Amino acid sequence: MSLILALAIALTVAAGVYLALSRDLFRCIVGLAVLGSAVNLVVFAAGRFGPIQPPIVSAGAEKLAEHAANPLPQALVLTAIVISFALLCFSLVLGARLRQQSGSDDSNQLRNAEPLPADPVKPPVLD
Repeated sequence: MSLILALAIALTVAAGVYLALSRDLFRCIVGLAVLGSAVNLVVFAAGRFGPIQPPIVSAGAEKLAEHAANPLPQALVLTAIVISFALLCFSLVLGARLRQQSGSDDSNQLRNAEPLPADPVKPPVLD
């Protein structure tokens, strides 16, 4: 089971990196979302998985707590899912606005559209 999960995480990371390195702006945004999902899988796998007892322990049964599930990774993953969804929505709106203003979603064309370093509109670089 852990080998299958490790392979799934590796495949998710590979797909996320492949998409994030694309020249298309939408694919870059989706690649970052897939990488976030891969990190969520890693955190979730760190908290043991499988048929173990729920993290609810009755009074006087502290001996059973060593076989109980750890709720902390589950809470962290749930929080990370909400944050990554908000970041994905913000990135999609930002990408749509960038595409609307520039007329292109190619990252090389967007990079070439930046002002030159000597342009008075561009803020100076502080060393």
